[in-house]
Amino acid sequence: MGRIHDKILQAVNKQSYQPMKARILARRLGLAGGAYGEFRAALNDLVQQGRIEINNSQAIRKSGAKPSLKGTYRTMSSGGGFVKPSPVNGVASPEIRIFPENSNNAANGDLVAIQILRRGNSDRPPTGQIISVLERKSHQFVGTYWEKGGEGFVKVDGAVFSQSITIGDPTTKNVKPGDKVVFDMIHFPSPEQRGEGVITELLGPQGDPGVETLAIIRSYNLPDIFPPDVLDEAHHVAENFSEEDFDGRVDYTKHTVITIDPIDAKDFDDAVQVEVDPASGHWTLWVHIADVAHFVKQGGALDREARSRATSIYLPGKVIPMFPETISNHLASLQQDKVRYVQTVIVDFDPKGRKTTVTFERGVIKVKKRFHYEQVMAFLDKTPEAPEVPEDIGAMLERMKTLALILRGRRFRRGALELDMPEPKLEFDKDGRVSGAHNSVNDLSHQIIEEFMLTANEAVAEHLHSLGVKFLRRIHPDPEPTKQKAFAAFIRTLGYQIDNAEDRFTLQRILAESSSKPEKHAVHYAMLRSLKQAVYSEKEEGHYALASTCYCHFTSPIRRYPDLTVHRQLTRWKRTGKASYDETELMFLGEHCSGMERRAALAERDLVKVKLLEFMSKQLGEHKMAIITGVAEYGFFAQIVDLPVEGMVHITTLNDDNYLYDAESHSLTGLKFKRRYRLGDKIEVEIAKVDIVKKQMDLRPVIAMEEQKKKPNRK
Repeated sequence: MGRIHDKILQAVNKQSYQPMKARILARRLGLAGGAYGEFRAALNDLVQQGRIEINNSQAIRKSGAKPSLKGTYRTMSSGGGFVKPSPVNGVASPEIRIFPENSNNAANGDLVAIQILRRGNSDRPPTGQIISVLERKSHQFVGTYWEKGGEGFVKVDGAVFSQSITIGDPTTKNVKPGDKVVFDMIHFPSPEQRGEGVITELLGPQGDPGVETLAIIRSYNLPDIFPPDVLDEAHHVAENFSEEDFDGRVDYTKHTVITIDPIDAKDFDDAVQVEVDPASGHWTLWVHIADVAHFVKQGGALDREARSRATSIYLPGKVIPMFPETISNHLASLQQDKVRYVQTVIVDFDPKGRKTTVTFERGVIKVKKRFHYEQVMAFLDKTPEAPEVPEDIGAMLERMKTLALILRGRRFRRGALELDMPEPKLEFDKDGRVSGAHNSVNDLSHQIIEEFMLTANEAVAEHLHSLGVKFLRRIHPDPEPTKQKAFAAFIRTLGYQIDNAEDRFTLQRILAESSSKPEKHAVHYAMLRSLKQAVYSEKEEGHYALASTCYCHFTSPIRRYPDLTVHRQLTRWKRTGKASYDETELMFLGEHCSGMERRAALAERDLVKVKLLEFMSKQLGEHKMAIITGVAEYGFFAQIVDLPVEGMVHITTLNDDNYLYDAESHSLTGLKFKRRYRLGDKIEVEIAKVDIVKKQMDLRPVIAMEEQKKKPNRK
């Protein structure tokens, strides 16, 4: 809000205030004469926002409509965003869509007051406007510096503020136009004036690969440097570790233990072994997890820093680890031919994959062979690229495949859901610039490890639960029935038969039926939107998508702090019968770790988008095939088929006809020629415009362009 807005509100909200006409109020506030135009503009803003009213006598009075909701604003790179209102009297409200013109210069993470403009229904969320910013999340922003008329400005990254920010004395940092900078906001922008800031750090030229990465790190306030006391403690722990000291642990160093990880992995959390009794058909699975808790003492410098970070962050071309590399890539990492401490989960199964016994041990292993996923897949498929593998290890890989498929079948028979939402993987040239991209795969080699990790996580959770120990669970609450009904309504418009969206086996069928169809991405994304978000919590809830009544994260303590807390709970209870954390501490830990997990995901997604847009900016004017992934009143979104990048087709570019939006069928239909753009349709588009600062790409349908060319010119 601007100063004039504040003056008006302060006057009108006083108990002694009596309704009066605009010119009288302006005189009393010292805003008559030359300032009256600005006064009227502010007045109109406040009326539109519902903060004040003008009665039939043209007198200004306090609005009877009070902002009834507040919540945290979450921006979208395409502009505007959503507000998740805080519960009122324990009752949760749905997310409210905020369009850019109603954002009132709020930034991502701000606590805001909102009013509902339009109620939602099964087809669309409610929309609202931000009345005021109650609390700023941050005063630090990142953007691109530019100059005009001797003045300096910064265009803030993303669609955060509609106008650039004025910068005072940029020469102190030797900033040049086109540089990426970090600045502190001194005055936030208002309807009547630009924001004002001061540059605190020069990052470098826009477009430089390292600069764009650093910009994301600063934008999300990611911790990219370890304090000296943390590094000192890590070195001290490493100096005192001896591979000859087994510390009273079970010796697994002679066992056939392997790791399977991404080809570029450096931190190896988990190792596995599988055996089968040929006589009985009973299986034994060993899941060995790095014993990080042995090296990271609760309350120490390493622990405090890891707790603050809560997770490792995997940016394209850069990892920000939760622990210093001395721990994450060396001491705790389960490297081939190295003696390493582990927490081991041993699970016995009958021939049908039903758990019979579960045992937990502190162990020592020496990994016999490190594989990456592509090697394992080539071996199982018997392709020419298959690596040479010792006979005993090759036989175990086949056993692992068989057991994993048994466990996977059991999991789906109990109703587990598996959404195919592949992550984009970038390809870089020698200069660190994107040269291409592809979607990640979830083939059998990945599924083997996934099933074994799910088994270990569930076994630990069930054991701690049976003991009555409070621990940090990974919960996925059941979806809200209203969202499931909305999903069902959407699916029916695409021609799918669905009677009961609350039946998980019906949802499994929908996912399977759509798996080979053009609308697959839209169907899977719509189902994802109908589900709640998985979080860390001390509450005794299950995991909906996994169809698990009791679940936690245990298998990645190098990169996830919640896993480390579960290790501590398990170890201490086994030794002393006591817990390492109380329920209140676990509640706060769950909220913190869930928040840090979301921050990491957003930062990674943002940087992937920036780098992909830089790549696409070199392909302006080119034609690509794309699939429509979302439709709205103002246009539709489409994802390029051979690249994991999405752009927008604005309705104003569909100039071959006048198009009408139909929410029920998620389509835009031309009134005259009846051409229709519908969710899941495959179309040819032209790369029309790329705005890297705003993180947006504009597309134009080729067919609409061709139709426009056919129209005769009118003079």
